[in-house]
Order: sequence, then C-alpha cells, then structure tokens
Amino acid sequence: MRRRFLVFDLDGTLVDSLADLRTAANRLLGELGCPPISLAEARLMVGDGAPAFVRHAVESRGLRPAAAELARMTARYLDHYMAAPAGLTRAYENVPETLERLRTAGFICGVCTNKPRVPTLAVLDALGLAPYFGAVICPEDVGNRKPHPDHLRATVTALGGEIRAAIMIGDSSNDVVPALELGMPVAVMRYGYSRKPHASLGATLLLDRFELLATALVRAPFQDA
Repeated sequence: MRRRFLVFDLDGTLVDSLADLRTAANRLLGELGCPPISLAEARLMVGDGAPAFVRHAVESRGLRPAAAELARMTARYLDHYMAAPAGLTRAYENVPETLERLRTAGFICGVCTNKPRVPTLAVLDALGLAPYFGAVICPEDVGNRKPHPDHLRATVTALGGEIRAAIMIGDSSNDVVPALELGMPVAVMRYGYSRKPHASLGATLLLDRFELLATALVRAPFQDA
C-alpha cells in the first residue's frame, strides 16, 4: 500500500514560532517579577504543550507553582500569546511550495500538534497554510497528547487513513516516539526544536531542508517501509 497520508508537527517543523512563544512567556514572567528567558532557553522548553512550556519557564526563574496556580499562569500566558500568535512566526523556507507540490502529487496532509487549538488555527490561517490540511488535531481533541500514540493515531483516522498508509514528519522525540510505536516511518527536520541531538532520535530519515521531503517521500525508505 502506498503511504500517502502525511502527518506534520507544527512548531519547529512547519513554522518557526519561537520568538512569539518567548515573547508571551516573557510578558508573563514580567508580571511575576521575573527576568526574561532567552531564545536559547525557550528553544529547550517548547514541544510539550502550553502548560509544560509555562512550567519550564517559571521554574527556570525559581518559581514552583501548585497545579491551580500553574493553570492560572498558563491561561495568562495564552492571553498574551493570542494577542499576536503570528506576529513574528514564519513558515520555514519553501514550506508552502512543498505542501502544494505534495498535494498535487496526491498526498493527504494533517497536523498533529501539542499547541492548543485556537492559536494553532490562528497561525495556520495567518500564514496561509490552513488549506493544505484536511485535519488538525490538538490536545483538546484527544485524551492523550504526543508523545502518546493516541494523538498521532487520531490524526491519521481524522484524515480517513490507516496507520500502514501514513508517515509522520516532525522535529523531536515527541514525533518520533509515537510514530515508531505505531510502526510508522518518520522524517525529522534537523532545523527543529529537539532537546536531544536529532541523530539520536531513531528517525527513518533526517532532512536539513523542508523541500527535500517531496523527493524523499516517493522512494525508499518510506514507500518500502
């Protein structure tokens, strides 16, 4: 069976959102009387969803909020983030062109992200990427977010596909772990936000540029996987 269902991570794979994420976090930290985080620090904190990002940010400044307080901090962070979710966020080079090429070739694409739904849709719309995706599955849509395989499985199902006909494209262990657990091949973008060396993740293929994906997907190791 040809693998024609493609599931993409968002932040660090399709878009570089780090500056906007950091800005929102720093506005929250400023309200808490804490010094800001750097881009390098923020890069190591993203990927596990908004509550985890906020927890990493405030804990890096010596705060240890209880669950209820962390929830309030996360809500405030999201208020700041939604004020300008795509102010500095940009699609990586050749992402729209490559997605168009994949659509023309008959691939069916979806997004599986740990970012909340409202900012996810806002970013996709602002950058003109929304039309390329037949399904966008966020943490609110599933009981277990990435790296749990349920999140990835739900995205493939929403696209009308089967796991044996799907490929994951991401940038971190949160993308590789569920894909391998489900028996899906996975391509990893080396420019992404992984906290671990990309070569150590166990991906089927590592790519340095997004446009290389279009050629890679039509041959081994993906179509022979």
